[in-house]
Amino acid sequence: MTVLASSTNALAQPGTIAFLIIFGMAVLLYFVFRSMSRHLRRVTMAARAEAEEAARREADEAAKTGADSTPGD
Repeated sequence: MTVLASSTNALAQPGTIAFLIIFGMAVLLYFVFRSMSRHLRRVTMAARAEAEEAARREADEAAKTGADSTPGD
């Protein structure tokens, strides 16, 4: 009987290499999702601050307009 392919090395087996590739991808995805989460948090806080500033400016303009127009003029 002739053996065409025989491997005694653990890294030469397809299951080991596939596991290492999948594990490496999982580690990379962990860091990518963590970075994305941090970035989205910053964007949300910036958008919220911008909306509050716009509302504050709008309220100030409404207060000025209300103070300028006196009833009975």
